[in-house]
Amino acid sequence: MAALVTQRCNGFARSLTRILVLSTPSSSSSVRAASTKHPFQGNDGSSKGSSPTGHLTMNSGSKQLSVADIKKIPDEEVKKSVFISQSNDVFTNLALEDWIYRNFDLTNHHILMLWINRPTVVIGRHQNPFAETNVSALARNGIELARRNSGGGAVYHDPGNLNCTFFMPRARYDRKYNLNLLTRAMYREYGINAELSARDDIVLLGKKISGTAAKLGQPNAYHHCTLLVNSNKLHLGASLAKDDVEITSKATSSVPSPIKNLVDVNRTVNIQQLLSAIGYEFLRTPATQLTDGGRDLLMKQRGFQLINPTDKWFPGISELRTNFASWDWRFGKTPAFSVQKTIQTKVGAAGESSQQSPSPYDMKVKVDVEKALIKEISLILPNHEPIPVVSDMVGKPYDEDCFHGITEALKGANTESMRHAMGL
Repeated sequence: MAALVTQRCNGFARSLTRILVLSTPSSSSSVRAASTKHPFQGNDGSSKGSSPTGHLTMNSGSKQLSVADIKKIPDEEVKKSVFISQSNDVFTNLALEDWIYRNFDLTNHHILMLWINRPTVVIGRHQNPFAETNVSALARNGIELARRNSGGGAVYHDPGNLNCTFFMPRARYDRKYNLNLLTRAMYREYGINAELSARDDIVLLGKKISGTAAKLGQPNAYHHCTLLVNSNKLHLGASLAKDDVEITSKATSSVPSPIKNLVDVNRTVNIQQLLSAIGYEFLRTPATQLTDGGRDLLMKQRGFQLINPTDKWFPGISELRTNFASWDWRFGKTPAFSVQKTIQTKVGAAGESSQQSPSPYDMKVKVDVEKALIKEISLILPNHEPIPVVSDMVGKPYDEDCFHGITEALKGANTESMRHAMGL
C-alpha cells in the first residue's frame, strides 16, 4: 500500500505542469485576443474550435455517432479529464454540471467533475422540499435549498462532503463502473473496503457513505454521487428533519438510511487528499474496464483542470445559475400536495371545556398547495364535509411558518360563524 501511495504522489508532482487554471489573467496576449471574440470561436471566427478546456463542443461541427459506433470506440481513443470546480456555491456548481451536459461533445472525452458546496440541502428533480426538510428552518439557519436536474432523494452538502459527477455519452453510461472506481480509490489510498448496495449506494460497515443519481439524455449523460468524508452529522440530521405534519403528495420520497463518515473508520482521511486519489483513479482507469492502466495511461490523459465557472469560459452559465437559484425552479416545480394537522379549537357548545381530550371538536386543518402556492384552506371534522376557510393567504407561497400561522389563528377562533359552520 505504501508503495502505491508513493507512486501516486510522485505522479501527482510530475503532473502539476498539466493543470490548467480556467481564470481570466490580464497579461496574456492570447487572453486579450480571446476577449474580442466568442471563447468558442476558432481563428476564422467560426464556431468550430474547441472549448477553453480543450474539449470539443456539440456545436463545433463534430459528427454525432450512433450508439453502436460509440460503443465500438476503443478505450485507447478515449481521453479523460478531471475538472475541479473552484466554486463552493451550489447553484453555480449545478449550472456548471448542466452546462457540460448540454454543450460538451463527450464522444472521445470522459469527464469527472469534483466539487464541494457550502451547507445546502439538495433535493431531486421530482421531490417536494416540504416533505424532505423544514424549509423555514433552513432559511433561519442560513442553509440553502437547491433542486438538481436529476432524480433521486434529498442529500445534505457541506465542506466535509465531496461531490463527484461522471460525464459520458449515453451509450457509455455505466453506473456500477463509476461507483466501483470510487471504492477502488478509497481502498488504494486508505485501505477502506466499501461496497455497493442493491440500491447502488456505497456502504461501509452497513451504513451509507454515498448516495447516487443520474441524468440520462441524448447524446450525453451524467451520474453523480456524494461521499461523506467529515460531514457535520448533527447539522445533517437537523437539516433533513421534516415538519411534524401530514403531507399527501405524489412526489418522489427519499429513503432514509443510517450514515457514516469516512473519518469514522480512518481518521487520516481528508477531503483534498481523497479528491486527488479519486481523480488519479479515474485517469489511470480505461474508459470501459476496471483495470489499472498505471502511470502510462495516466500520462496520456488530459489531467486535472481547475475550473473557474464564469461566463468568460462557459457562455450562458450565469443564466443557468439564475434559473437553478430561482424560486420557480426550487419551489414552483413541486408537484401538487396537501398538508394536514390536527388541532383543538376553542369552539364548543355552551358549557363545554375547549381543552377536553379527546374532544368531539378536534379537527384537522388542511391546506392544498399547487406550484408551491396556497390554493385552498379548509377545516375537516369527523362526519362533516370540509369547511372552506376564507383567508388572504390563498395564492401566497407556502412554507412551514405560514402553515403554523394558519393553525394558530384557527385555534384561537371562537366566533358564532364558526359554531354555525360546525353545526353547534
